Amino acid sequence: MRIKNSALLILVAIVFFSCDKKRVFDEYKSVGSAWNKDSIVSFDLPELDSTKRYNLFVNLRDNNNYPYSNLFLIVAIEKPNGFTKIDTLEYQMANPEGTLLGDGFTDIKESKLFYKENIKWNGKCKVHIKQAVRENGKIPGVKALEGITEVGFRIEKKE
Repeated sequence: MRIKNSALLILVAIVFFSCDKKRVFDEYKSVGSAWNKDSIVSFDLPELDSTKRYNLFVNLRDNNNYPYSNLFLIVAIEKPNGFTKIDTLEYQMANPEGTLLGDGFTDIKESKLFYKENIKWNGKCKVHIKQAVRENGKIPGVKALEGITEVGFRIEKKE
């Protein structure tokens, strides 16, 4: 009986993880219960096939402590030749009623935020992600962004 349960568990795990055929890279890093404005989340990305095209995503895990309807991020891709491309991005995080967007059955939501589409990749790059949320009428950024618990980056094969 114990062998059958173990075999079933392994089979379910294999099916669950093998369904994601587009995934090339997918990693999360914890920022605790609040993302500090000076905290930069960095990822060392793999070297990819330069003849293929890829889509890039910023992934977030957040909870009901997130107090805003949108999110501003600064994302930098550092290439091996020293060139760095920096983008300032804005994403909607809640609907007009205040309910968080994203996937999940509990108060923790996972958001897959589109970053770049149909790009070619050369060499081993790094990605740096920083939050840049500011309150209306205030110049300094929000020091500790409550509700964001994990920041991730994902690369998918373009089909």
